[in-house]
Amino acid sequence: MKLKTMALAAALALLGSTAFAQIREHTFKIGTGITDDHPQALAAKHFGEGLAAKSGGKLNAKVFANGTLGNDVTMISALRGGSLEMTIPDSSTLVSVVKDFGVLNLPMTFNNEQEADAVLDSAFGKKLLDKLPEKGLIGLGYWENGFRHTSNSRRPITKAEDFAGLKLRVIQSPLFIDSFAALGANATPLPFTELYSAMEQRAVDGQENPAATILTSKFYEVQKHLVLSRHIYSTWVFLLSKKSWDTLNADEQKIVREAAAEATQFERKAIRALADKALGELKKVGMQITELPPAEQAKLREKLQPVVAKFSKEFGEDTTREMMAELNKARGK
Repeated sequence: MKLKTMALAAALALLGSTAFAQIREHTFKIGTGITDDHPQALAAKHFGEGLAAKSGGKLNAKVFANGTLGNDVTMISALRGGSLEMTIPDSSTLVSVVKDFGVLNLPMTFNNEQEADAVLDSAFGKKLLDKLPEKGLIGLGYWENGFRHTSNSRRPITKAEDFAGLKLRVIQSPLFIDSFAALGANATPLPFTELYSAMEQRAVDGQENPAATILTSKFYEVQKHLVLSRHIYSTWVFLLSKKSWDTLNADEQKIVREAAAEATQFERKAIRALADKALGELKKVGMQITELPPAEQAKLREKLQPVVAKFSKEFGEDTTREMMAELNKARGK
């Protein structure tokens, strides 16, 4: 029996070494503009741990946070050129590459995170990702950024009209610019990496981001007022350079896909847990948080309808219809 046990152990060890024989050593560089304690960066590290576990330690990942490798736009360009391997940009910054991604940010579309998951994880969400390889990118999954809220250093926002006159930093996207212009604000596009200093120097009055980002980026140090506007749901896309992907063999690609799928679930769970407690933490550090009454939220929706109509056409009416069909399916309609 002892000999049989030893023989079985030896066979399993040989099998394990054979299984990893096709895996080559490699460390993927992942660039992100978010702080290294944010769920996005933590999930990227989780992805690296998954790679190592599935590859016998041969595949790994190293995360470069805080915009050290550039902003979303420059990092996407670096992926397409092959000088960077991975990044996790907001889907809005992919519009210049594949315009269809813009529909995911149409204002006031999703009511909750579960609706977003249903759409992103559907055949529709996969269809969007399948448009990326011809542009030099591989989409490995959708990570949650969350519902975006608006902060500023000047005054509380208690009604739809209070957005008027505020100089607010927005993502470098025509949709975001037009959305806040429709609310009467002075929309100012800036890279995320420049945002804190712009608010500190009062070059802008405020910004719009999910609560988790406002907390981890310490925007409360330079912002007093936060309104839970929920004007846009924001998702990140976990990307790999196609030039890097094409250097991987089938076994390595399988491991990358599996580790990415696990990291996606990890990220969504982690960011929702942080979002639940972020508002309480922001109150503790002195932010004044307001919530728009239903009537004011309805006014917000009404002001943004022309923007939705304009960009539904611009991003593709067929794509918009497909997304809404998936959304209605998730709502049981």
